Amino acid sequence: MDAADLDHQARTRSDCIPPELVARLLERGHAAVVEQQAGRGEWFCAREWARLSGERGRQAEALDVLAPYLATGWWTATVAAAELLEGWGRAEEAIELTRARMATGHPTALETYTRLLARNGRAPEAFALLVPHVDDPELAAALVDVAGAAGRDEEAAALLVARLRAGRRCSDFPWCCRGFHPDTALGLLATIRERQGRTDQAIALLRRRESPLHEDGRLADLLARHGRIEELRAHAAVDGHDRAARRLAELLEERGDVAGAIAVYGRADGPAARHPGPAFDLALLLARHGQGGEAIAVLRTRADAHPGDECALHALSDLCLRHGRPEDGLAHLDALATARGGEEEWDLHRIRLPLLAARDGVDEAVARARTHPEGDTPYAARDIAELLAGAGRVEEAVAALAPHAAENRHDLAGHLVDLGRVEEALALVQHTRPRPPVVPTIHLWSDEPRFRRSARLGADQRL
Repeated sequence: MDAADLDHQARTRSDCIPPELVARLLERGHAAVVEQQAGRGEWFCAREWARLSGERGRQAEALDVLAPYLATGWWTATVAAAELLEGWGRAEEAIELTRARMATGHPTALETYTRLLARNGRAPEAFALLVPHVDDPELAAALVDVAGAAGRDEEAAALLVARLRAGRRCSDFPWCCRGFHPDTALGLLATIRERQGRTDQAIALLRRRESPLHEDGRLADLLARHGRIEELRAHAAVDGHDRAARRLAELLEERGDVAGAIAVYGRADGPAARHPGPAFDLALLLARHGQGGEAIAVLRTRADAHPGDECALHALSDLCLRHGRPEDGLAHLDALATARGGEEEWDLHRIRLPLLAARDGVDEAVARARTHPEGDTPYAARDIAELLAGAGRVEEAVAALAPHAAENRHDLAGHLVDLGRVEEALALVQHTRPRPPVVPTIHLWSDEPRFRRSARLGADQRL
């Protein structure tokens, strides 16, 4: 066991027992297997077994489970252990563990440590540690959050205002991590002003950062939090402000004004229904309030406007299934196939399989899948197995996946666990390929602010 190996597991979820399979093992009564594998270098087993041990009052055992992983110096294990300690009310131990291991290096080390300090009554100390790193956008966000607990809002605001006045930007791109875009400072400053009860100032700051062509939802959320419905309505009326429209509709729905929420999106066959975001939002809203037919009509309008749009077709199919109208979804797919000369690639054909299963039975759907030109491919096997497993025919699902085990190892392993064939399942997912060479992809944490360090490294490279 070493840090590089563990990091490979955590990043790729390959050559190991992934978290979904860990959960399945526990659900099927194989806790002993999870405990055993936790001691054999399986990180996701160890993390879950430590959590369960802690919940059962066996804190020492939980820490023993994580001890070999901590011994590698792997930062992710440090964070997991610190979270457990903090959750058990042992915050000082969590702080000391994190502080002692910061030097091992990780870009989130300082943020993790300072947020931990702030949550446990040491916010002034955390604030002081973060101030030299205010030019780093991620650490600046942590600084703003910590400032509230530390009672240092005005100092944090002054630092942000100074960066606004400096107008610092990267030389190449304004969103580059080596610079501090003014929009970032405006957003963080708005957070402080809202926290101070200066809502109008916060709104004005967010209006400065949003252009008519760009909307990230922060202004809409702020307006909604403070019940500024008419201002939110005006903001949502700007073309392209789909997130604001969604937030307005959500707010009206929360207040019981369902008709008003529907009206935000316009008529079911109107322009809004032809755009993906509003169309899906409107359909879900209608379906939640017993208007399934209207919801289906909205998605059909969207699908008609963009033939072959897989997102729209999936959503339409799912809605037809939920409302017991599989024939409506099939009719739309049939019309689309006819318009294409009878041809239907697997990405579209797979959408019709659950509809066929609902209307004609699973056997008919499986038969249609297998006679498709792509019916013997690994990806088709995955869809066929899903149909069979959904009908409780897990043995047949395993048989469908077996010829394509290499490409579908996680799906097959899950079904094998359901059948109690645990050893076969683990053999599929554990260490199936040689580890790739370790290639550093991130800079380690340093006391030196990231903006300054990046600029220095760039200068060194030019020399």
